[in-house]
Amino acid sequence: MAVRFFRSKDAPPPEPDDTLQISGAIVAPSDGPSPVQLVDAGHAAHGLGVVRDQYARKVRKSPTIRMVPSSLMVEGRRLRFAVSDNADAHGPDGPGSPPVWAVNIHGYFAGGGMYWRESARLAEQMGWRVINPSLPGFGGSDPLEWQDVSMESLANQIMAIVHKVDAGPAVLLGHSMGGAVAVQFAHDHPRRTLGVIYRDGVSTPAWKERNGIIPTLLSPILPDVAPMVDMIAAVVFDLPDLAIGRMYSTVRAVLPDMRQNIRTMSQTLPVGSMLMGVDQRSEVRHLVAQQIPILNEWGCFDRITPGHTASEFAAIARSPVLWVPGGHSWMLARPQGQADILTHLARGREFMAQVEARWRQLSPREYTLRAVN
Repeated sequence: MAVRFFRSKDAPPPEPDDTLQISGAIVAPSDGPSPVQLVDAGHAAHGLGVVRDQYARKVRKSPTIRMVPSSLMVEGRRLRFAVSDNADAHGPDGPGSPPVWAVNIHGYFAGGGMYWRESARLAEQMGWRVINPSLPGFGGSDPLEWQDVSMESLANQIMAIVHKVDAGPAVLLGHSMGGAVAVQFAHDHPRRTLGVIYRDGVSTPAWKERNGIIPTLLSPILPDVAPMVDMIAAVVFDLPDLAIGRMYSTVRAVLPDMRQNIRTMSQTLPVGSMLMGVDQRSEVRHLVAQQIPILNEWGCFDRITPGHTASEFAAIARSPVLWVPGGHSWMLARPQGQADILTHLARGREFMAQVEARWRQLSPREYTLRAVN
């Protein structure tokens, strides 16, 4: 090996060697630190340590990019968010072109921190700058006044963060309630939107139609209570899906925001009440008319927003359903999934081609010319 375990004080220091032979394989400098760098960093210079580092980077695909938490004041309320630290990111035309931004919008009773693992992987593999907002009342952000709660107000909070970080046009990833917020943002600000990745969302009213066995049994005797009971059962049955994957990491990612949300549960009830009345079918048709790319993804075992909701949205958005293995919150348990969809599946690559075309259309002309030159 390039560095011995023991060396005398008089022995000359080893020559810097940026390649390492492990079981007949050459590890290039770009694949990880050299043995000399490992020693300087205080790590044992042995093959097992290097293999472990390679496993974390190549097999588990642990990202090196991190989400940096921040906040801003909006009308006297603190709004929390995080931004990926890849400040040197650039757009599809290479260095000198502005990066593709993305906003990862969480669902109800969640927060931006729950999606940090996914956003870090998107920043690492897609080259995006990613923003994770925590909407008012969730994830430590101060709630809105009850009379101010509306889908337009939530979309305005996203715009405030976009202005704060000086982001360009963005891809909007919206999960559950976040899907409706993403639709509203794209409707209100089409020139700030590169595309919408709509994931198990609640923009259309079909999700409130509960057709399972519980409503069938309870509706004759408790017609007003049956839908709520079925919704609670759907949430409970969705929880085991979170255990499929790296459960310990998932729990660590979910708990902080969940604790915050439990403390402010009473203050977010108006948001839940608003969601029960959401109907954005006209807004979705407007996005189609504006030719904004839409990728419609759905967990195939989702009982919170069932399959007929996916079909309803697909018909209105003219975007076929891309079924994903998992339940309502599949991206929390398997944060690598979204990047894999965009890089490996035909529908995902088609969406990315449309996003890049729209990015070139909306990006400032001087940047694209500079990148080409």
